[in-house]
Amino acid sequence: MKPTDFSIYLSRFLSNYLAGQRNLSPNTIKAYRDVFILLLRFCRDVKNIPIEKLQIKQVDVELIEAFLDHLEKDRHCTSRTLNHRLTTLHAFFRYIQVEDPIYLLQCQRILAIPLRRFARPEVSYLSKDHLVALLAQPNLEKPAGRRDVVLLSVLYDTGARVQELIDLTVGDVRLETPAQVRILGKGRKIRIVPLMDNTVNLLQSYLHENNLLLPETFDYPLFRNNQGNKLTRVGVNYILQKYERLVREAHPHFKQRISPHTLRHTKGMHLLQGGVSLDIIRDFLGHVDIKTTEIYAKANLEMKRAAIEKISPAPIPKLPSWKENKTLLKWLQSL
Repeated sequence: MKPTDFSIYLSRFLSNYLAGQRNLSPNTIKAYRDVFILLLRFCRDVKNIPIEKLQIKQVDVELIEAFLDHLEKDRHCTSRTLNHRLTTLHAFFRYIQVEDPIYLLQCQRILAIPLRRFARPEVSYLSKDHLVALLAQPNLEKPAGRRDVVLLSVLYDTGARVQELIDLTVGDVRLETPAQVRILGKGRKIRIVPLMDNTVNLLQSYLHENNLLLPETFDYPLFRNNQGNKLTRVGVNYILQKYERLVREAHPHFKQRISPHTLRHTKGMHLLQGGVSLDIIRDFLGHVDIKTTEIYAKANLEMKRAAIEKISPAPIPKLPSWKENKTLLKWLQSL
């Protein structure tokens, strides 16, 4: 059977354009692919259009809008998820309008479909005390516990995304001054992130214990599972959930959920609270748009309170302040 124009363009889009011209990671390309799997199933099961006969001209604005309604009503997708699906389709039709201008009007009508508005959830991050409680949970008497405390420390210290963390190799880490780690981020963009002294010391011990200081090990995954393979996203989430439970047992008042992204948000908030500018935080975390970084400024209630107190004196009488543990604070500031 002769391939349809839709199958040809979709194949080129996923295989050539995204991988070759956009240089997107395999995981990002898989996310794009999954959207088209959903679209093809919708065409087959709901619209009764055989996949092998689907033409570009059939995938018009009416079909895309019906597909989005299907995702919302039948699959109960959130506005955030719908926007991700629509952004993928927008990228595909931008590609088509350049490749074949005969579909320009059809593509522009689809590109005019707006993204959904939605309220962004509050940024979830750990206070410094809760971060200390989390880092205190791994059992340092066991190899897995020693690995986990290094993993948690690197995850926080670098603000890395979970995929960025598990993609780290031994050779990405530099322990000599200035200590730093090389992170391959979204869009295959590389950023260099500094490492703090405590994390450097932990990494030095970890690499020495696991015989990872030799040049021939530089391509090995930095963090491995019990079988010696690279950790997965599921594996890292399992580690976080395990220590989240232990924190709750030790601190019954603690109700927060902890994910790898929680530690990323935590680093961003701690940098902001430490007086670091949004531009530097954006580069540190690998954000493409400064608007993404601005969520930390909006969430920083402590800075808002300080700004208000500068404008007008508080009428509430002051109580004697609680004296913090200065040694603990100095250690936290060095993280």
